[in-house]
Amino acid sequence: MEKMGLNEIRKKFLDFFESKGHYVRPSYPLVPEKDKSLLLINAGMAPLKPYFMGTEVPPKKRMATCQKCIRTADIENVGKTARHATFFEMLGNFSFGDYFKSESIAWGWEFSIEHLKLPVEKIWVSIYKDDDEAFDIWHDEIGFPKERIVRLGKEDNFWEIGTGPCGPCSEIYFDRGEEYGCDYADCKPGCECDRYVEFWNLVFTQFERDEKGNYHKLPKPNIDTGMGLERVACILQDVDTIFEVDTIKHILDGVLDISKKEYGKSEKDDISIRIITDHIKAVAFMVSDGILPSNEGRGYVLRRLLRRAARHGKILGIKESFLAHLLDKVIEAYGEAYPELMEKKDYIEKVISLEEDKFEKTINQGIDRLKEYIHQLMVSNEKVLLGEEAFKLYDTYGFPLDLTKEILEEENIGVDVEGFNREMEKQRERARAARRDMEELGWEKGHQIVIGEKAKSDFIGYDEFSIYTEILALIKDGDLVDEVKEGDVINIVLESTPLYPEGGGQVGDRGVIYKEDAKIEVLDSNKVMMGPDEHIVHKGKVTEGSFKKSENVKVVVDMKRRGSTSRNHTATHLLHRALKEVLGNHVEQSGSLVAPEKLRFDFTHFEALSKEDIIKVEELINEQIFEALDIEIKNTSLEEAKNIGATALFGEKYGETVRIVKVGDYSVELCGGTHVLNSSEIGMFKILSESGVAAGVRRIEAITGKYVYEYITEMDDRLKGISKALKTNINDIEIRIETINDEMKNLQRENEILKNKLASSSIDDILKSRKEIDGINVIAHRLSNIDMDSLRNLGDKLKDKLESCLVVLASEKDGKVNLVAMASEDAVKKGVHAGKIIKEVAKITGGGGGGRPNMAQAGGKDPSQIDKALERVYEIVK
Repeated sequence: MEKMGLNEIRKKFLDFFESKGHYVRPSYPLVPEKDKSLLLINAGMAPLKPYFMGTEVPPKKRMATCQKCIRTADIENVGKTARHATFFEMLGNFSFGDYFKSESIAWGWEFSIEHLKLPVEKIWVSIYKDDDEAFDIWHDEIGFPKERIVRLGKEDNFWEIGTGPCGPCSEIYFDRGEEYGCDYADCKPGCECDRYVEFWNLVFTQFERDEKGNYHKLPKPNIDTGMGLERVACILQDVDTIFEVDTIKHILDGVLDISKKEYGKSEKDDISIRIITDHIKAVAFMVSDGILPSNEGRGYVLRRLLRRAARHGKILGIKESFLAHLLDKVIEAYGEAYPELMEKKDYIEKVISLEEDKFEKTINQGIDRLKEYIHQLMVSNEKVLLGEEAFKLYDTYGFPLDLTKEILEEENIGVDVEGFNREMEKQRERARAARRDMEELGWEKGHQIVIGEKAKSDFIGYDEFSIYTEILALIKDGDLVDEVKEGDVINIVLESTPLYPEGGGQVGDRGVIYKEDAKIEVLDSNKVMMGPDEHIVHKGKVTEGSFKKSENVKVVVDMKRRGSTSRNHTATHLLHRALKEVLGNHVEQSGSLVAPEKLRFDFTHFEALSKEDIIKVEELINEQIFEALDIEIKNTSLEEAKNIGATALFGEKYGETVRIVKVGDYSVELCGGTHVLNSSEIGMFKILSESGVAAGVRRIEAITGKYVYEYITEMDDRLKGISKALKTNINDIEIRIETINDEMKNLQRENEILKNKLASSSIDDILKSRKEIDGINVIAHRLSNIDMDSLRNLGDKLKDKLESCLVVLASEKDGKVNLVAMASEDAVKKGVHAGKIIKEVAKITGGGGGGRPNMAQAGGKDPSQIDKALERVYEIVK
C-alpha cells in the first residue's frame, strides 16, 4: 500500500472529482452563512443545506469540497484519547438531482482502488438491509464479492433527522487486520472492535419522510458523501492515531520543541501535548475565518480552546506565552491548501497573543481562587462546586466552565452545571433587556403574508430616480388590503422601484409615491420574506387621498437624502482600504451603517488607534477625494472579481454574478449599494470617534460632505465661546488652559498643606479621646472633609505618639466614607488585626476593604453610619 501525505490525498480527491465534471469549491468558512441553527460548520454537507433543501440554486448540479469542520461536543475527550479532535477536514462529492447510486458507488470504488491504491482484499462495504439496488450495483456492476457486503439496520445505514429528506447509506471500510480484531468468529463491519475502519459514507437521499413516519420517493434524489481526511490518512500512512498523521505530527513536534518533552514517555504529558496540538490548529483556522475570543457563541468556543491549550502549556512547564509561536507549524502544514492562514498570519498571531496574555494575567488569580474553593469543599466533605462559584470563575477570571470542570476532575470534584447555566441565563437576560427597547419590530408580520408570483419588486434605482409603476400589494396592520386611505400607516409592494431597500449596511431610501389626488410619504424601504419569497417593501404613511391595489403611481426618490447616503457609502470603501494601508491586511469589515448623516464602520483590529493612525487614515481618504477619482461600477463573474483583487466581505454569500465598485485604482469592492460617480462628490471626510465594541473589534464613526462643514462651523463657534470665557484669543487657548491648570495645582497643594496642619493641630484633642482596653490604647475618631492620604498621615503621627495602640480614623469626603486603621507592632502581637477590624467596620457604612495586621484602609457609601461604625471598634477590640 502506497503511503500518501494528507495534503496529497486532499488534492487527489478534488482533482478526481473535477475530472468527473464536479465544480470544486474552496472550503466554506467555519462560520455558517445564513444558518442560525449551527454555531460552527460541523459537517461537509452543512454549508450546502440550502441546495439540498431547494431554497437556493447550486452553482452546478455536481460539487466537490474539502470542508473545514469544528466539533466541540467531545472537547473533554480531546487529548485524553488519541482519536478525538475538534478540527477536522471532510472530503465530499455531492449531486443535486443529477447522478445517483451507480455513479456514486462506481466513483467511490474507482478512487479508493485506482487513486488511493488501497488493496482490494482489504475493502469491505456495508449497505442498508433493504437496499437491494445498492447490493446489485456493488455485486453486479462493480463485481465486489457478496461475502464482503454487509447488510446493516437503520441505526447504522440509514440517514434521517426527523421529517424531511432522508435515505439509505453505503459505507466503505478498510480491514486493518486480525491483530486489531476481537475473538468473535463472525467479526465484520458493524462489530464494535477496532478492526474495520469506515472511511467513506455514501448517502443516497431518495425519500421524504412525513410527520406520520411514511416515506415518499423524491422526484430528484441527491447524493451526499463524506470521507474523513484525517481518517483515510491514518490508513494510508499506516498509523494508529490522527496525531501520527504527517501534518498533525508536524504541529505536535513543534509542541515538543517548545516544552522540551518527549512524546510517549508520560501519559499525563501526552494528554497535554495532544490538547495543545489539536487546539492550536482549530484556533488558527477559527481566527482566520473572522472569529474572535468572547464570552458568547462561537467566540466562547474559541476562548475555551485557546485557554485550555494555554493551561496545558503550564502543566508541561512552559512558563512564557507560546501558542502564537506554534502558528508557524500550522501554516507550514496547511498554508498551501488554505492560503488565508498565510495571508492573515500577523493578525492571527496578534489575536492569539493578546488572548493568551489576557488569560496569563488572570489564570494565577483564578487558580488561587479555585484552590480556595477546593479546600473549602474538602474541609466540609462536599463533592460539588456551586454553580454561582463556577460562574464567578468564568465571569471574573475568564475560566471557561470546561476548564473549571477539568481542573476539578483531577480532584474528583464535580460542578453544579445547572446552577452555572442559571447564572449565565441571568446575565444574558440582563443583556437582552438592554437591547429590547432598541429592536425594530415594524416588519415583523411580513413572513405571514403570501402575495403571489407576480409580486417580486425589481430594484432599478441605480440609474433611475423617478418612475411610473404598478401597486402589487397593500398591507395594513399585517393584512393584505385592497385600499388604503389618508392617515393609514402601510407597507406597499411595487412592480418596480427606484427606492433602495436596506442592505449591505446601507439604510433604506425615503421618497414619495403619488398620483393626481393622493400621496404616500415613504419612511423606509426594506427586503422582507413573505411566504417563500423575498420582496422589496416600502413602509409609509398616506398623507393625502387613497390608493388601491393595481393602480399606476409615480415613485420619486428623496435625492438629497440618497446623495448624502451615497457619499457615505463610497467613503466607507475608501475607509476600508485606508485602514488596511495604515494598520495592515488583517483589517476586515465586521459591520457597518451607512446613513445620510454619518457612517459607522466596525473592523477587526486588536488595539485602539493612535492619534497618528487616525490622522493618517483621514489624510489618505481626503487625498483620494481631492484627486477626483472616477467611480467605475460593473457586473462581472465572481471569479473575475477575485482575479482583479476585489474585496469580498466575510460571511457574505455571493452568486456567480457580482457587482464591483472601483474607486480609481485605490479601492475595489463587491457591493450592491449606491455610490457617487466621482470621489470629489464626497467633499471631505472627518473621523468623529474611534472606540472598541467587542474583543478584537474597533468602530469608527465619521461624516462627509455638508456634515463636515456643519461640524467645522460648530467647532469654530465653540472655540470662540471658550476663548471668550477664558478671556484670551483663539490662538492662545492652550497656553491659557495650561496657566489655569498650574494655578489650580498650586492652590490644591496649598489646600492640602492647610488641611494637614489643621488635622495635626487637633492631635492633642484626639489623643484625649483614647480608651485603654486590656493594655491597648484604642482611638476611634471622626474627622471632616479629609482625604485618604491625609488620614494616613494623621494616623502615622498618632501611632508615633502612643505605645501599644490601635488607631481608627474616619472622614466623610464628597459624600463618601474614608476609613484608615493602624496598629502598633506590640498590639498586633496581642492579637489586633487592622485588616480584619477595618473590614467589619466598613460593612456598617455600606462598604468594604482590608489590609495587613498593622495597616488597612477601606471605603464606605453611607456617612450617616460613621459614628455607629466607630463605636463598633471598641466592641471588636474587647
